[in-house]
Amino acid sequence: MAKRRPLPFDPVQEAARQWEGHFGADAAVEPMRAVTSLMRVQQIVLRRLDDVLRRYDLTFARYEALVLLTFTRTGALPLGKMGERLQVHPTSVTSIVRRLERDGLVRRTPHPEDGRGVLAEVTDEGRAVVGATTKELVGMRFGLDPLDDESLAGVHDILTRVRRDAGDFLP
Repeated sequence: MAKRRPLPFDPVQEAARQWEGHFGADAAVEPMRAVTSLMRVQQIVLRRLDDVLRRYDLTFARYEALVLLTFTRTGALPLGKMGERLQVHPTSVTSIVRRLERDGLVRRTPHPEDGRGVLAEVTDEGRAVVGATTKELVGMRFGLDPLDDESLAGVHDILTRVRRDAGDFLP
């Protein structure tokens, strides 16, 4: 992808100025500015992560699934539990696991205790890919290298309040 030139002004700040001019100072200028910044940063970070993950034929969702499996004691989890932990729809987990299996990074096996259930188990190749990608992602601080650890902790704390309010997890 061709690198584009930076704008000579901050478009989020200009949007906030326009917003206030059109809707008034009490029309949620700060929330609009914050959410617009958040969405733009998400695009930037995903692009940076994708630049690394693409070399391993991964998306961030597939990387997260592989990491989750490597965190388990046995390297395997039922698909339903993966969906809960990754906070994605069961159909998405099935698709993610199917793709990882096709690429030899995961294998699906029958659940030993639940005859209807299926386990996803990370393969040795999957563990190797997690190791290589994680090394690169850590080296670039997951695309957030402009921020120091104190700033990152503050971002996490702020976003945790939004997630908690949305019912993402129990307080």
